[in-house]
Amino acid sequence: MRSSIRIKKPRRGGVFRDLGQTMKCLCAGEKLIKVEQMIPPSESLAVEDRSLCGHSSKFSNGENKPDTRNIEEAELSLRESSSLNYEEARALLGRIEYQKGNIEAALHVFEGIDIAAIIPKMKLSLTRKVERRKRQSHDYAPPPMPVHTISLLLEAIFLKAQSLQHLQRFREAAQTCKVILDVIESSLPDGLPENFGANCKLQETLNKAVELLPELWKLSDAPFEAILSYRWALLHTWNLDAETTARIQKHFAVFLLYCGDEACPPNLRSQMGSSFVPRNNIEEAILLLMILLRKVALKRIEWDPSILDHLSFALSVCGDLKALAKQIEELLPGVINRKERYRILSLCYHGAGEDSVALILLRKLLNSNEDPCSVPALMMASRICGEKPILAEEGISFAHRALESLEDECNELEGTSNFLLGVACSMHSKSVLSDFERVAIQSKALQALESARKITNMKDPSILYHLSLENAEQRKLEAALYYAKSLLKLEGGSNIKGWLLLARILSAQKRFLDGEIVLDAALDQIGKWDQGELLRTKAKLQIARGQLKSAVETYSQLLALLQVQCKSFALGKKLHKDHRFSLTSFEQEIWHDLAYLYISLSQWRDAEICLSKSKAISSYSAVRFHATGVLYERKGLLKEAMEAFCTALDIDPDHVPSMISAAAVLRRVGGQCNAVMKSLLMNALRVDQMNGLAWYNLGLLHKSEEVGSSMEEAAECFEIAAILEESAPIEPFR
Repeated sequence: MRSSIRIKKPRRGGVFRDLGQTMKCLCAGEKLIKVEQMIPPSESLAVEDRSLCGHSSKFSNGENKPDTRNIEEAELSLRESSSLNYEEARALLGRIEYQKGNIEAALHVFEGIDIAAIIPKMKLSLTRKVERRKRQSHDYAPPPMPVHTISLLLEAIFLKAQSLQHLQRFREAAQTCKVILDVIESSLPDGLPENFGANCKLQETLNKAVELLPELWKLSDAPFEAILSYRWALLHTWNLDAETTARIQKHFAVFLLYCGDEACPPNLRSQMGSSFVPRNNIEEAILLLMILLRKVALKRIEWDPSILDHLSFALSVCGDLKALAKQIEELLPGVINRKERYRILSLCYHGAGEDSVALILLRKLLNSNEDPCSVPALMMASRICGEKPILAEEGISFAHRALESLEDECNELEGTSNFLLGVACSMHSKSVLSDFERVAIQSKALQALESARKITNMKDPSILYHLSLENAEQRKLEAALYYAKSLLKLEGGSNIKGWLLLARILSAQKRFLDGEIVLDAALDQIGKWDQGELLRTKAKLQIARGQLKSAVETYSQLLALLQVQCKSFALGKKLHKDHRFSLTSFEQEIWHDLAYLYISLSQWRDAEICLSKSKAISSYSAVRFHATGVLYERKGLLKEAMEAFCTALDIDPDHVPSMISAAAVLRRVGGQCNAVMKSLLMNALRVDQMNGLAWYNLGLLHKSEEVGSSMEEAAECFEIAAILEESAPIEPFR
């Protein structure tokens, strides 16, 4: 940081004249002390002044008047010691030159003070002064220095540090400033007593030095020393005022968050055993910022909006947005605007996965009495609703309101609103019973997504992904393939979702080998820890190609990868709890896939082992009971199979494979079960209308009825099943 101080030559002889004026002020009414007696001739300030002329820095062209408090302190010091020594004279003169802006001249004067020689005297004087105050005794020997002299000299050291800072000699400035804190800490370990040095600026100088030191270390590019200085400032007793402490805490938190260096954890030996000790930069910053929020709540300091901004960033990085919501809820009314509170809280709860709470807050915010036209809130509400079939219709309404509120203000927001409208329409179409209405809504979804694509000029990956996905689900595979390839090109192959979608589209086109080649390319680009889904899809492609042995090897490779990840978690490596749950859930799905594979090979024992592994992870799984039912069915144990399918439907009433399998078992059992079979199959089609196996079994049911129109209905069902089978992916697109 370059100093803004301008360099200007001082008037010749100015230093000597200022010293003379100072002496006159100090000795008014008393015998004048000769300058030659105070300052040895060999070190005459007048001589030094001649060497200073021509390289002095000034703050401004005008001369500032010296601070009269400085002279009053010197007068007190003079009365106490009956003379003004060499160091005090330099401290006074340096102060005057610094106030006038003669930075280099001031520094030259300050450098004449023998700091190493006066430090022991200052320490001894402060220690004796405190002991006398504690014991209220006058038997002790008088201290070598009065408090006013110590205050004057410490201020001179502080001004020397500031002068070095102005000249961009930051490391020297930090080392000089540290002297002040070392003196106070070693002589007054419990801090300055109350009203100690009330007539001087000792506490004020200390406050400034404590606050300045870490800033100087930061300017010196010494982050470790800066962190130690911040902790020193906050953990030692300096008797700082509340505002100064709050500023230091805030600056320290900001430095921890953004400095880029990981600090070692603080050593808080003075804390209670149950107290929280932060383990890294983020935790320490969060602790400091939460302390500041608590002070705001207790009205000890003024509200600072940046505290909440930094805390929001820190907790977002940690993934603990619910803790942030709690902090905001604890703020007193009026600290932040009510609309802003609703907005931030809804973001927090949405990020924490509590969408129902977030939606309640957004509905309050979008109420006619609050802010019904808030575009960000409308878009967020549309996004939350658009992810759930039962709320998708409300999501469509929010998206329309967002588009109406824009009024051609921003193309980017218009594109995003159209995108959210398309996503909500796509989700809503899955819960519509009428074929005509479903087709209309699907058409509306594609239209909205196309509008978003045009507005964003195909530069938004999310829009391209959902456009490809919607075309794929409507079996418009060529368009879906085009957008999937465009997505991969735009993202440079960095997103797993794009690779998986492309492979699934190729599998729907029955290009299984091409799909496997695509996944091999993805595996080369994606890191080991993120290859799980890719390996699973590759194994399914190998099964579709009839390469069952290769599929088993791929699944084995995948399980080995998951084992390593779980062991890493057990060893204490960072892993978010949601990610841990997803790992175990994903492992259970792999065991299910292997069980189905071994059942198809009639390897009953291996299939049972896989199912037992799944049960060890979680016994409450509809897929596991369905796989168990399929195993019983292949063994010819239809009753046990039916029980397993019913249990699966008890766990998940919308589990489509269990509905279809239960209907198939009922058909094999025979009897008057047509109504039950039809109900199961119609429910399956209600949940998944693109399921070819459900249409095929419904065709078999109509064929077995042997009624007039039943054969036509059967033929129609078989035709739909054949069309869907021709374009069915190895796993769902979504």
